[in-house]
Order: sequence, then structure tokens, then C-alpha cells
Amino acid sequence: MEAMETEAKQRIQELRQLLQKASYAYYVLDSPIMEDAVYDQLYRELQQLEHQHPELVSPDSPTQRVGEKPTTQFTSVRHNIPLYSLENAFNVDELNNWDQRWRRQSPNAGAVDYVCELKIDGSALALTYENGVLVRGATRGDGTTGEDITQNVRTIRSIPLRLNVETKHGGSETSGASGASLPERIEVRGEAFLPLEVFQKINQERQKVGEAVFANPRNAAAGTLRQLDSRIVAQRRLDFFAYTLHIPGRDDASIASTQWEALELLQKLGFRVNPNKRLCSSLKEVAEYYEHWDTERLNLPYMTDGVVVKLNSFKLQEQLGFTQKFPRWAVALKYAAEEAPTRVENIAVNVGRTGALTPLAEMRPVQLAGTTVSRATLHNADRIAQLDIRIGDTAIVRKAGEIIPEVLRVLPELRPEGTKPFVMPSHCPVCGQPVVREMDEAVTRCVNASCPAILKGAIEHWVSRDALDIKGMGEKLVHQLVDKGVVHSVADLYDLTEENLYALERMGKKSAQKLVEAIAQSKNQSWSRVLYGLGIRHVGNVTAQVLAEKFPTVEQLADATQADIETIHGIGAEIAQSVYQWFRIDANQTLISRLKDAGLQLEIVLDAIAQNDDNQKLAGKTFVITGTLPTLKRDEAKALIQKAGGKVTDSVSKKTDYLVVGEDAGSKLTKAQELGVAQLSEEKLLEFFES
Repeated sequence: MEAMETEAKQRIQELRQLLQKASYAYYVLDSPIMEDAVYDQLYRELQQLEHQHPELVSPDSPTQRVGEKPTTQFTSVRHNIPLYSLENAFNVDELNNWDQRWRRQSPNAGAVDYVCELKIDGSALALTYENGVLVRGATRGDGTTGEDITQNVRTIRSIPLRLNVETKHGGSETSGASGASLPERIEVRGEAFLPLEVFQKINQERQKVGEAVFANPRNAAAGTLRQLDSRIVAQRRLDFFAYTLHIPGRDDASIASTQWEALELLQKLGFRVNPNKRLCSSLKEVAEYYEHWDTERLNLPYMTDGVVVKLNSFKLQEQLGFTQKFPRWAVALKYAAEEAPTRVENIAVNVGRTGALTPLAEMRPVQLAGTTVSRATLHNADRIAQLDIRIGDTAIVRKAGEIIPEVLRVLPELRPEGTKPFVMPSHCPVCGQPVVREMDEAVTRCVNASCPAILKGAIEHWVSRDALDIKGMGEKLVHQLVDKGVVHSVADLYDLTEENLYALERMGKKSAQKLVEAIAQSKNQSWSRVLYGLGIRHVGNVTAQVLAEKFPTVEQLADATQADIETIHGIGAEIAQSVYQWFRIDANQTLISRLKDAGLQLEIVLDAIAQNDDNQKLAGKTFVITGTLPTLKRDEAKALIQKAGGKVTDSVSKKTDYLVVGEDAGSKLTKAQELGVAQLSEEKLLEFFES
């Protein structure tokens, strides 16, 4: 028995090291060293061993990234070293003024080096490691006291749970730049942020379920970090750049004598450091760096609102010290928030699929953040009243850090005579029925289930990629079907014939045939996708999956009480009430009955494709996809291959059967050519599925 336990302990340690190395290569170096399937297999093996030997589970294990239970609250913690704010400068002249100020404090400094780093628009974190293991992650708070969010920090894949060091009882064997070994305790500072692509997807998801969108990635990151359920944090895929290394109670110079050396050491320890950093030998070089990124930052996959300039020498930093608020040796050289004045030509009101009325300012086109903006959200009636915005006003529009342009303020001194305050309509602008506004909501809604705007939104959601994924059913076609009275419900889609579609604009015989086939194929989509497609308020695709697992049939979910639904981990009262009430509406019960008659999957069943051996044309074949394909998105191509029994991996090897090649193919194509791997265009790939 003892020998078995020793063997298990050794294997657990080996698995943790392998998985840590793989995560570092994937998330930090962006250079995967193993296939996803291999990682998953090793991860499952580690899970099983830890389940069999719970006494061997440790906080730095990869299995501990997502907590089992949500926390009930965050506790306040005092920072070991205060997190100071940075003094701001908004142009090169103010940068020069900063340089002159610190030189008056240290007149003999002479020529110095400066380190420039992009100022990431996210949330600052303080990470504490003891003997190489992450023991605490805290928010900035007021700089002196923050909140302990360790459970959420563990979910961020680019934050190592264990540093790339070999620790002993008394410290670490890994040396800093000067040759000194790392002490038992170190603290790393950095910025947690949401990549723009992830931020946009989160907002799209929130919009689909009728939730308020985040104003910008910074707010979204901060809100995500303060989620009580770490599983939600994990789903939102936060990222992290480290920028400072502190040794509490010890001279930093014994580990690294400069900021540049500290950044290099952070990378060695396993952290992502922004690759766009620069070591400058003069203020002129700093100014060039600042001016370069003023435009280039628009091409980055994350938001940055300026440049952080630090004196490179730690010795000089220590001499200069701090004011009451700021370090004297650093400055944030900010980019001016991009704002522009424009004339409000009209205020329109859109109606979404949840019936929400959203006012929009239609404006004279203006250039903002590299794009032409002619519309900006006004959110709701409260925001309109706060702005006192009127047709004819000159408004200041902002898009700095914003994905959705918004009106910042109006200039009443430029207001034309005779303008009138804008009032939200009392009746739906689409169907003419009275609208309502609940006491506890800022949103005004149309509650007419037959409203064409609601119907159009419901169908667009139903056919969307994450729901029933009906290809060929675009927005224009949906509008035609509703406007011509061909479709009055999503269930009507399954009664469409080719003859119904011929009468529509730009719909040929072949297109009609393909669309009818696509609609028929959607009947094979899973119960969780159907549930998501129903568009129940607050039910996103992840929530739909959780509900479908708990209630494997539509009858079970329809019969569930609100209390039953609330017992599901991660489902709150608001979601439970929304689901419960949806199934109490007669029209929705009729819809479910019609969908069942049409043959849709309203219970968990085995994948129909997997059951049909004739469809497993690519069984045993391994594919890699590289570059941008002409029509398919990468995950769409991956899904096609997997449904046909094929396997899709991230890296080319001797075991790869085919490389699917699109535009701008990179190193994977070169490696495939070296190994003699067969190459396929998208057209050739699709031929596999035609016969």
C-alpha cells in the first residue's frame, strides 16, 4: 500500500510538471509543445489520481484553477507593499517637465535609461508567491488595502500557479540577474485584462440574453474579477501581463538591478510580459515610442490608453522615492481620450428581440479611433434625461476604450432655438402597442409577443451559430420572411418549402433547396442548443448547457419549480424566475409542442452523426488548420471534420494526415512541407462531405 502511494505521489508530481510546462508554452510563449488531446488526457489522469489521493492535492495543482464552490464574499487584505498610482502626463512637453522635476531631486544622475511599457487598460493585481507557489491574489483597492480574489486569479491561465523555479526549504535555487537566489516570498504586480475579441463576444452574449453590455474592457475585467463564482471568471478568459517584481523586506537590486532585468526575470519565472516594451537611452527615443503607439495601438488585440515610462535603474528609483501619491521615478504618458463634436440629426429607437427599446443618436458622420461613426447608443430613458439630449444638439462623442460609441455630453450653448426634450415613445415604434417600464428597471419594453421586431430578433437568434446554426438564413432573409407574413414563429421555419422561398427576393432554386436542407439538418442540434435558441431571458449558451444537463428533457424543465431550478450550482434567482415564467406562458407551450412535432431534439440524446457510421468518413484521420479560409471560420471547419470522425490538432507532426491551408499560412505550412504532409484547400476539404 505504501509503495502504491509513493508511486502515485511521484506520478502526480510528474503530471503537474508536464502540465505546467505545457501551459507555460501555450499561454506565455505561444508555442504549444503538445496537442490538446494529449494535454486533456494527462489532465484527466491527474484529476483521477488526486481524487483517489485527496491528501496529495495542493494549491498549485493545475486542477485547482477553478474552485468547486463560489465564495460568499471577498475579504479585505492589506498590501505588503502599497500600490501607488502614477502621475499623468498628456504630451511630450509634460514628459519633459516630469524629467526635469526628478533631475532636480538627483542633479548628478547624468545620462539614464528609460523603460517604456504600454499601459494596459485593465485591473491591477498584486500576486504573492511563497516558495514558488501562488498563495494570494489581491485587487489594487485604494492602494493600501485590496480584496483577496485568489480563487478567481487561479483561473487566469497566463498566471502561473507555481513559478518556474526549484524551491528548497529555505528558499529557491533560481538566481536573479545578479546571481542572488530568490527568497521564499516575492510579490508580482501586473494588469489583468480582457482581449478585445473576448470582450466583444461577452457583450454579444449579454445582449442576446437581454443583459446590459459592459461599457469597455476595463470595466468588464474589473467586474469579472469580482465575480463570486470562479467558474464564470474562467469562462471569460482573462489574460495578464506582469510588469513589476517586488521582494518584501529586501533590496530589489540583489535580484535585479534594473527594471529591464526584472522584466526578463519575470518571463523566466513563467509570466507573460508585454512584448512591445522598449529600453530607451534618451527622452527623444521615449517620445518616438509614444508617438509610434499613438496609432499602432489601434491594431493591438487589447486596449491601451498610454505608455508607462520608468527610470531603469533600481538604485536611482530608491534614491528618488515617492511623493504622498506617486513614485517620482515613473510617469504615465497618456493618450488623449478620443472625443469629437458632431451634430445630432435624429434620435431613433430600436426594438430588440427581448422587446427592449434602445434609443440611438443618429449623427453627422465623424472620425473616431480610426473608424467613421454615425450612430451612438443612448442606452435608455434615464441616460437621455441625464444628458438632456435633443435633435439638433451638438454632442461630444467618445470612443476611447469603447467598442460601442457613446454620447459623452452635449453643448447646450450651441443648441438651436426651438428644440424640445426627447421623450421615449409610449407605444412600440414597430407594432404600435403600448410599452411598459418595470419599477426596478431602466429599460422600456414592448411586451407584444407578436411584435415583428421581437419576432425578427427571435428568429435571428434561433438561426445563429451558437443556437440552431442554420446557414444561409441571414438578417435580410429573416426580415423578408416576417414582413411578407410567411413566418410568424420559429416553428414556422420547419414548415417552409422551396416554393415558399422562390417568391422572395434574390432566392434562386438552388439557394432555396440548400436553405430547406439546412433547416432540416438543424433538427439534429442538441437539446442544449434548442434551449439556448428559445431566447429565454438571461439564458446564455453556457447556462443552457447547465440546465440541459440537470433537466435532460423539456418536460422535466417545464415541470420544474423555481426552487428546483435555483438548486443548480451557478443558477441564481433571476435566471430561475425567468425560466420558470417562460414555461408558464401558453404561447411558449404551444411553441414547444410544435417544435416537438417538427422533430427537434428536446431531450439529451446521442449525437445523431456519431450514431451513423456512414457519416464517419474521416475516422482515423488527423487534420491541422492554418491561415484564413475563404468562407469557413476555423472552428466551423473543425466542427465539420470532427462530425465526420476526424481529429483536429494544433500542431503539425508526422502523425498529421492533412493540413488545411488558407491565406497567410505560417510556420505550420513550412513544417508540413518538410514532413511531406498532404495539403488541402477549403474547396478540397469540402469535397470530403459532398459524396
